[in-house]
Amino acid sequence: MALRQDPGPAGAALGGLRARGIDTEHAIYAEDAILDYPQSGERFRGRSKIQAQRGGHPAERHFTILRILGGGDLWVSECVITYDGVPAFAVSIMEFTDALVTHETQYFADPFQAPAWRAALAEPIPRRGR
Repeated sequence: MALRQDPGPAGAALGGLRARGIDTEHAIYAEDAILDYPQSGERFRGRSKIQAQRGGHPAERHFTILRILGGGDLWVSECVITYDGVPAFAVSIMEFTDALVTHETQYFADPFQAPAWRAALAEPIPRRGR
């Protein structure tokens, strides 16, 4: 599969987070879509459950899309999501069928301080979405 860096269907889907808001954001999901959160072991089955769990989140959230990469029916996005002003990094793997998300897997990670022993080996990543 040739990978593309243009946003493709995932860009259109993720663009809905900012442009259209929570109510129409979920139109990109197939009626029987699955959303997996491997870190918590949760699976949400069906567009209505995906929408309900996101709509019921108690924090104020903002999304910054860092990059989207993929091809065909498989796309990966890297985002920073701020929850009440606190950033968390997220990677989303989205599988599409007929231009709708049928399966999404999301991984989340909090920022952390790099250990001192690696300082001589590393360089800082340019600020992205923090």
